[in-house]
Amino acid sequence: MSVYTAVTSDDLDAWLTRYALGALVEFTPIAAGIENTNYFVTTERGRWVLTLYERLPADELPFYLNLMAHLSRAGVEVPTPAADRTGGLFSLLNGRPAGLVTRIDGSAVAHPSPDHCAAVGNALARLHLASQGYRARLTNRRGPAWWRQAARAVRPFLTPEQNELLAGEVRFQTGFGRVKLPKGAIHGDLFCDNVLFRDGRVAGIIDFGFAATDFLAYDLAIAVNDWCVAGNDDGSLDPQRLEAMIAAYSAARPPTADERAQWPALLRAAALRFWVSRLYDLHLPRPGELTHAHDPQPFERILRSRVAAGTAPFPH
Repeated sequence: MSVYTAVTSDDLDAWLTRYALGALVEFTPIAAGIENTNYFVTTERGRWVLTLYERLPADELPFYLNLMAHLSRAGVEVPTPAADRTGGLFSLLNGRPAGLVTRIDGSAVAHPSPDHCAAVGNALARLHLASQGYRARLTNRRGPAWWRQAARAVRPFLTPEQNELLAGEVRFQTGFGRVKLPKGAIHGDLFCDNVLFRDGRVAGIIDFGFAATDFLAYDLAIAVNDWCVAGNDDGSLDPQRLEAMIAAYSAARPPTADERAQWPALLRAAALRFWVSRLYDLHLPRPGELTHAHDPQPFERILRSRVAAGTAPFPH
């Protein structure tokens, strides 16, 4: 659990007067999350998720919240932001930008099946198609410039072998961002814990805190590196889950020839991004109550596996 900014019932009661949602009934911290402070909130008129954005500057929040509103209107399974009495989607709570979104009933799957992967592949493709109509743009704050900065910061904590892998991959990804691939608003963090299922179907895609304008196929690679990793701890991909996700995605949004050609590099870039961020959170944590950093080792193994796979083609 991560609670960086404590909120009392009195704090929340006062803040909720901005909304026409009725009085506060109850609220509890959410036992998940690394970047932000989250609470489940129940009012007289609904059930919500309250997020206090700890790192995101307030001038970037409209990109995330308006994206969620846009996707929700397009029929993508995402939480809908609640507007306050002025029409605003966020305001300050205890010194942090904060907003409410609808709470989605469902649960994450820890061990996805091919059917789960197919459902997520289809949902992600529809998200990407809908995002093409979203006009706002935002540079990915966890893009190549951040990879390089974070890699330098964590270097003292790594073994020589890890440093060799990290430095080599940063060099390999030097041209990332300069290739010509379809771009749009991406989720940027579509891991198993950010998709809720109900009755075998995707009920909701949550946590848009890493959304940005970036390559659509990179977003797919991020999802593949989490949903389709085999259970043998070497970071390799499970063929059945991979085929299910790619087939379902491609049926809704067929990848271009350039995306297919860049697929091995995109998988490596996605692995690098999360290995570096987990190393950074582990070795250079920020103050906070009840914080938890994800283990970086799985993504080190994933990156080594993707490097070893070389130019493995895009799955058919």
